[in-house]
Parts: sequence; C-alpha cells; structure tokens
Amino acid sequence: MKITALTTYLVAPRWCFLRIDTDEGLTGWGEPVIEGRAHTVAAAVDELADYLIGKDPMSIEAHWQTLTKGGFYRGGPILSSAVAGIDQALWDITGKALGVPVWQLLGGAVRDRVRVYSWIGGDRPDDVAAAAKERKSQGFTAIKMNASAEMEPIDTARATLDIVDRVAAVREATGDEFDIAVDFHGRLSVAMARRVLPLLEPYLPFFVEEPLVPEAGARLSEITSATSIPIATGERLFSRWDFLPVLESGVAVVQPDLSHAGGISEVRRIAALAEARDVALAPHCPLGPIALAASLQVGFATPNLLIQEQSLGIHYNTGSDLLDYLIDPMVFEYRDGHVGLLNEPGLGIRVDERAVARAAETGHRWRNPIWHRKDGSLAEW
Repeated sequence: MKITALTTYLVAPRWCFLRIDTDEGLTGWGEPVIEGRAHTVAAAVDELADYLIGKDPMSIEAHWQTLTKGGFYRGGPILSSAVAGIDQALWDITGKALGVPVWQLLGGAVRDRVRVYSWIGGDRPDDVAAAAKERKSQGFTAIKMNASAEMEPIDTARATLDIVDRVAAVREATGDEFDIAVDFHGRLSVAMARRVLPLLEPYLPFFVEEPLVPEAGARLSEITSATSIPIATGERLFSRWDFLPVLESGVAVVQPDLSHAGGISEVRRIAALAEARDVALAPHCPLGPIALAASLQVGFATPNLLIQEQSLGIHYNTGSDLLDYLIDPMVFEYRDGHVGLLNEPGLGIRVDERAVARAAETGHRWRNPIWHRKDGSLAEW
C-alpha cells in the first residue's frame, strides 16, 4: 500500500482537516491545525507531502521520526501540528487496514468509557452559574470556565475578588459532586497567581489550567508549591522534551493537544512520561471531531488519563459545531458525562466528505481576539 495524495480542507469554524489517500482505496483523516494559523499549517502539510507520497502509510514511527527530525530545523507549533495531523491520519489508515480501532493497536483498552467535560466561557461572563447548571442538566459531571478577563501584572482587589466570586457562584450552583476546572490562559503573573489561587482553595477546583504563559515555565514550581489546587498545563507545549521540565515542576495534570503535540505517536509518549511522575493526562481539545477521536483513542489505552476536553457547544463554534462533519454523530453520544469505546476501525469515526468539501469552498480566516489593558499595552488573551 502506498500514499498517493494529501489534501487539506479549511472548514468552519476554525479547523483544518487532512485526508490521506492510498492506492488501495483506504483513506485516513487527521486534524492538523493551530487555531488562527490554519493556512500556515496547511502549507506545512503540503511541504511534508513531498516526502510521504509513494511511502507505506503503515510505517508510522519511521515517518514520524523523519518528519520531525529529518529537516535541519525542528519543533515549534507549526511543524508539530502538521506532523500531528499526518500522524492521526496514518494511524487511521493502519487501523482500517487491520480492521481494528487505534486503541487496540496501542495495547488495548484499559477502560470502557472516557469522562469528558464541557465549556461555559467565563472571561466575559453573563451568568456562569446558570451556564454551569445547564451543562449539569445535560449530564456532564464537570465543566471548565475561563477565570478572568485581561489582567494587570498586579491587579486590583476587585479584579482578584471577581475571579473568586465567579468560581464561588459556579460551586454554589452545581454542588460538591460536580467538578470545576478553571482556565487562566496564561493571564496571571507569578505574583497574581500566588495571590489568587489560595483564595480559590475553599471551592476545591478540579484543577487550575495554565496560570502562567509557557515562557514562564521555569517559575511554575513557585505556583505549585504555593497552593493545594492541582495545576494543569501543556496545551502550548509540543513534544516530550517540552514537557520534561514541566513534569519536574510539581504539576498534577498535563494537557498535550493531539493536533499540536505530534499526534497520537507523541502524546502516548508524553502520557508515559507523566505516569512515571504520578501526573495525570487530560488532553487539550477545543477542536473538531477528528482531533477528539484521536484523543479518545489515546485515552482508552492510557492508564493515567483523568478526563477529556471536547468542544460541543463551545463559544468558538459559531456556524459549525463538533458533530456537523460526521456521518454518524451518535459515535460521540455523551452518557452520564462519558463517551463509550469507539469500536469502528481506525479513529472510529466516519467523516462526511461531502460536508467537508462544501465547507472548504468557503473556508475561514479565524483569528483569536487581541486584548489590551487600560493603558493600551498588550494583554494575554
């Protein structure tokens, strides 16, 4: 079997899908994208296609090594995301060729369902408590919320207490058997993190995500040692080498993204590194159905999985949503806040190629918002 073509599709709301075709008629799907840089990642896939055409798609590890290390310049979000989507598609083809789901190729399932959480926003809140109650009524057992709007390096007492009040309102609305993850998007300085997080402790967040930007990772241990709240990070890290110092900092949860961090091949290695340090895995995935399917395949076979992010109803999905490009959307049916085993061969989903092609005719040019502080300086979004 040989690879004959790689085709990318930019589809709303902000995704990039990849189809890899073979001379035996088997097709694999992947999701190579950096949100806001989809065209750039698609161009990187096109460049990598020069190597892949004519190759055996089932030589996944050999291709991963060549694509990530065969060029003089390595790493970074664009290359890692291009490789991630290709890697997903190659696993999809291999599973289909052998007639088994990818989790079987990863050593078999260690669980029969994966817990998922839903988003409620929070950086520009109207009523986060009501949104959380709605998600609970839909059967979810956990949500994630943004904690704040733009922050000053050392912000006011009011800005600090606004964060606490939002989390307190969600806790009161949902009760003590419901989990609340709080995402800071790197908006805190070290000083603000040390101020804010102890005030959140009475509300027992499930975890606090990305209190610091990745560039401040060398100081992450100052945060983990200053609070009892589990700290999570990793959506902007792209390899096991990026994760090594983070794993030594005392974090409780790592969050590699299957569409950013080298795909299935690399994330399973990151998960193993985390397991050796008693750190849980919670893959980042505010993306499309292919990325979610790839994440779940890893999750079914990973002992230290905690929970899985998914994007159904997320505030980014304007005009199109998670299930719109699937022939059978029931594959992601959520029951009691969980997704059951995906048993179909490959990634376990069937992509609606006609819907993808139609959407790609329009495409998208999604860009994240640019935020500024009151003095006009750039703020973290």
